[in-house]
Amino acid sequence: MSAPTEGQAPAVAPGTATQPGDPGTPGAEAAERSAGSVLQSIARSNVLVVVLAFVFAFVVGSVLILVSDVDVRAAAGYFLSRPGDLIGASWTAITEAYAAMFRGAVFDLPGARKVAGDIAERGGSGLYLLIPAFLRGIKPLLETLTVATPLIIASVGMAVSFRSGLFNIGGTGQLIVGATAAGYVGFAVDLPVVIHLLACILAAIVAGGLYGGVAGFLKARFGASEVITTIMLNWIATYALAFALTTSAFTGANKAQPTSPSIAGTARLPLLAGDQYRLHLGLVIALLAVIFLWWLMSRSTLGFRFRAVGSNPRAAEVAGIDVGRSAIGVMVVAGALVGLAGGVHVLGTEQRLTGSIAGSIGFDAITVALLGRSGPVGILLAGVLFAGLSTGGRFMESAQGVPIDLVQVIQALVVLFIAAPPLVRFLVGLGGVDRPRAPRRRTATGAHAAPVLAADAAAVAAAEGPAAPREGAHRAPVEPAAGDAGDGGAQPPGPPGDPAEPVGPVDSADPADTVGTDSTVDPSGPDAPKGEDA
Repeated sequence: MSAPTEGQAPAVAPGTATQPGDPGTPGAEAAERSAGSVLQSIARSNVLVVVLAFVFAFVVGSVLILVSDVDVRAAAGYFLSRPGDLIGASWTAITEAYAAMFRGAVFDLPGARKVAGDIAERGGSGLYLLIPAFLRGIKPLLETLTVATPLIIASVGMAVSFRSGLFNIGGTGQLIVGATAAGYVGFAVDLPVVIHLLACILAAIVAGGLYGGVAGFLKARFGASEVITTIMLNWIATYALAFALTTSAFTGANKAQPTSPSIAGTARLPLLAGDQYRLHLGLVIALLAVIFLWWLMSRSTLGFRFRAVGSNPRAAEVAGIDVGRSAIGVMVVAGALVGLAGGVHVLGTEQRLTGSIAGSIGFDAITVALLGRSGPVGILLAGVLFAGLSTGGRFMESAQGVPIDLVQVIQALVVLFIAAPPLVRFLVGLGGVDRPRAPRRRTATGAHAAPVLAADAAAVAAAEGPAAPREGAHRAPVEPAAGDAGDGGAQPPGPPGDPAEPVGPVDSADPADTVGTDSTVDPSGPDAPKGEDA
């Protein structure tokens, strides 16, 4: 019996078992599939895409830093004569810029050392030296958490609408309305300490919920696009606040500047780290909002209805869910959460109403919700990250002269890369994971074998033999070969890899009946004749 040629798969008779440990055994194939599935799951994961998106964004930001740096441009003028100067200037510009961003967003090591040195000169040591130095060092982190607080709460509201199938763009308007309601109750109403604060927060929630419900009602009743209505409601809220700040009800005795009186002390959110820091109780409210998002969308009946409508409105309607009422409920809940963010922002950070009270929080919340995949943990991390970019960018501008617009470019690039995961994987050579997977064939025992590639189709067909006819099909009797008529003996096997002709007539062939029987003779099987003819 001749051995199979090089590159040709050895033929295996259907129904025969292979030895354990062989490359073609189910165990080895399962191990290969499990290893491949792990690598593919890592390559397809959202975490890898997010990390690579930030890496690429910072690489592009580095190029912009080099373009804007004076020393780098000067060294580029004589690059051919002294290339080391350009390399050194480029490295210095990039490292110092990002070090300044880290210093302004997370930990100020030079500031901590300066405080520790001043205390040591006065004879201080031990905890008396370490505690003030540490508090000075984490001041940027506390400021980052302060900026992240309203951003996280507003992003939670955006996530409710996104996961329910509604694209809410009205974060700015809902935040302004919530801040206006909380601010007005805060400086115009006189109440006891705890009750005053709770009344302001409740006013922000109710105002934001009602304002968001307007877009939900227009969607449910008239089919108006929530994208258009929420954008228009943003401008209505912006100009309504600008007009309110020109009236005596909001400006009080100071009519020269478009600002409201300061929030009463009984309505302000308590500080968490002392008077020298701005971190307030709103951080705890932000954490509670994240927990509320998890409970609402994962554990509550209302959240299940929201997700059902967002996944398939028609199927939800067939199941008995009122789609229009769900749309109103989604926008009310989302607006209430965004309004709460506005109330926390004015009661804890700003402490008075201005025309720019919303800033860019409303639109940044959309980015954070999308970056965090509308999940609780993702929103929390993305909110802190974006706040760190903002606070660190301001310090980088003041310390290194790098324009703060670079931070906006980095944020936009992050969103751009996250919106196109195949592009990110292509840039790192993982574009193949986005291609459709090859179909798997079934073996005689029903187990899944490795994917059959087009190049191996001929070898597989030759190894498995011709397909058995369908049930009920008839084949013509096979004429015995010349010289062997009537002997009833088995025919000599053909060339290796070619199936032998069946012996005798087959009237009703069933694939299940032919597997593992003597109807076919496999040249590599145990029944192959031994001798010179083999």
